[in-house]
Amino acid sequence: MDSNTQKIIAIMKHFISVIFIGALFVTNSFAQENYKDLHTNNDYTSAGRNSVISGLDNSRGRSSAKNIILLIGDGMGTSQIYSALIANGGQLNITQMPVSGFSKTYSFDQLITDSGAGGTALSSGVKTNNGAIGVDEKGEPVTSILEYAEQYKKATGLVATSAITHATPASFIAHAVSRSSYEDIAADFLKVDIDLFIGGGEKHFDSRADGRNLLDSLRAKGYDVAFDLLALNELKKSKIAVLTAPEHNGKYSERGDYLEKATAFAISHLNKQRGGFFLMVEGSQIDWGCHQNDTDYAVGETLDFDKAVGEALRFAVVDKNTLVIVTADHETGGMAITGGDMSKGYVQAQFATGNHSAVMVPVFAYGPGSQYFTGVFENTDVFVKMMKVFGFSTNNRK
Repeated sequence: MDSNTQKIIAIMKHFISVIFIGALFVTNSFAQENYKDLHTNNDYTSAGRNSVISGLDNSRGRSSAKNIILLIGDGMGTSQIYSALIANGGQLNITQMPVSGFSKTYSFDQLITDSGAGGTALSSGVKTNNGAIGVDEKGEPVTSILEYAEQYKKATGLVATSAITHATPASFIAHAVSRSSYEDIAADFLKVDIDLFIGGGEKHFDSRADGRNLLDSLRAKGYDVAFDLLALNELKKSKIAVLTAPEHNGKYSERGDYLEKATAFAISHLNKQRGGFFLMVEGSQIDWGCHQNDTDYAVGETLDFDKAVGEALRFAVVDKNTLVIVTADHETGGMAITGGDMSKGYVQAQFATGNHSAVMVPVFAYGPGSQYFTGVFENTDVFVKMMKVFGFSTNNRK
């Protein structure tokens, strides 16, 4: 074999290896985002009624709170909420909350935001480019409400039905110009002393391209690490990491009471710590049902999210020093309710798009400081208002 032939073979091998590595990257990224395939379904019929809290007073007297629970229904606009209300016979925990407003969701570079930019606006009070998390429009890291809470010695937690490394939960703890940098995002969990996180995404911690096992690193930092909610009662340490799926958790009909149970546990665990806490809970898959134009998926996920809201409200009613906020990062699908029957829990809907829309999203609040959440405001103001309720000062940069 002459030297020219050997050079050609070497070049071809290199080219093939580059293609293979690129294909792996695309495959892994797609696997993380494979919830966007259309699966049109225009109907939802309730199999029963969820219990709903009642008798919430306005609780607007005080302007500061010891604890904040922020619940984000990803992709949840007014139609998603009202469709769940129809399915539940006319009542939701969300709609019992006495204070409401609307937030404008556009990102720094586009009218229609994605979850990375939307999550960053809520978490850090900064408009950034679509696809970015925890950085400003120039790619500079910004400090999130969770990181400020750590600085002020409060306990902190994240709960999601997606991978915990996905855009919305990641925007509270990580800093990346690309939301698809999942392994970098997982590594950022070791840079903040978060007290608890529950979600999928195990493979981004222990099956990494760099060969690191971040689960061992978490254990070395004093975390109890578990892989199933069944293990919750066995976890005794103050720092807890529960990674419930290699990637994302199953949909509402597959995972049972996961979100409700995880939320209740997170509140109970964080409340044991001194100085108060900040907790973000995401109903991640409302968005996915709407991306798929699947009414059953979207309504079922919204009802499941509302159960978690109920857990937060029941705690806040007793505690009397907790602000509960419910909102969304954006609306998905341009969902329109086209029919139904409230007495039967039946909903019909159609969708204008398989992507996000630009409409404002509702914000609901209960507890001390809830009076700040009325009217129409920027999504970045949710962060500003939470900082005010906690009494924190900020420069919005790390």
